[in-house]
Amino acid sequence: GGFAAAYWTGDIPAHDVWQQSRGDQLRALRTVTALLRARLGGLRVFPAVGNHEATPVNAFPPPYVRGNRSAAWLYDAMAEAWQDWLPPAALHTLRVGGFYTAQVWPGLRLVSLNMNFCSQANFWLLINATDPAGQLQWLMGVLADAERDGEKVHIIGHIPPAHCLRSWSWNYYRIVNRFEGTIAAQFFGHTHLDEFELFYDEETLSRPVSIAFIAPSVTTYINLNPGYRVYEVAGSYPGSSHAVLDHETFILNLTEANAAPPGTPPRWQRLYSAREAYGLPTAFPADWDQLVRRMQDDEQLFRR
Repeated sequence: GGFAAAYWTGDIPAHDVWQQSRGDQLRALRTVTALLRARLGGLRVFPAVGNHEATPVNAFPPPYVRGNRSAAWLYDAMAEAWQDWLPPAALHTLRVGGFYTAQVWPGLRLVSLNMNFCSQANFWLLINATDPAGQLQWLMGVLADAERDGEKVHIIGHIPPAHCLRSWSWNYYRIVNRFEGTIAAQFFGHTHLDEFELFYDEETLSRPVSIAFIAPSVTTYINLNPGYRVYEVAGSYPGSSHAVLDHETFILNLTEANAAPPGTPPRWQRLYSAREAYGLPTAFPADWDQLVRRMQDDEQLFRR
């Protein structure tokens, strides 16, 4: 109860990339989608495309590539699986390039980017790494419309911008600067770690203008417990910032789970709250900037 939406930031299949086929990937897509729909009930889910959804892994050709080498087999299956969550216009651009926009609630628009078009591991980008799918051009149009209409925007994606090819991420950085008053928050995954990225103004590189939250992964990974995150966001009311006010991270302790008798249900536990753990007055970009500066002088805080 109390949840407004779920952001699903990609990487559905297992990472045994050496033995995957298109059939494996589509089975994973449909199975996990069905599980989320069953477990989350009527909650709207907004997915993003991960780099492991394709086979071969990381291979995402630009939309102008047609035929058997194209990614149509994947995008069409996603549109079919997610049609109950997304409006027709979002399904259209999803089928074309794996990205879309949709309204979360009045005043808040979501943009789901296909970050594989900035990935260092996507060999198709050797042809054109600047804006291979016209996605950044499209993003600027969506943000300009949102600015005109007084909407705030949440951006979700899989690969965090700092992990992108520089030719792409530099332009993305400039877009974030230009629309700092419209972009309320950013959410990414991919690294499996609990991280954040700060964006600073282009003129002085000292004023924080945006933050990208990078949540841990539900799926297990080397030396990591499964985790997920609950964000508290300013709601739908006139003048709302729609910004993240706090977040709580929950984990499943694998050591404890493996030591329990067979059949014991998993016990997810609250690991921490960001504002409580780090002593943040609020959770705006300026607060995270101050946290970074405090960590430089406070070894105990840094280790935490």
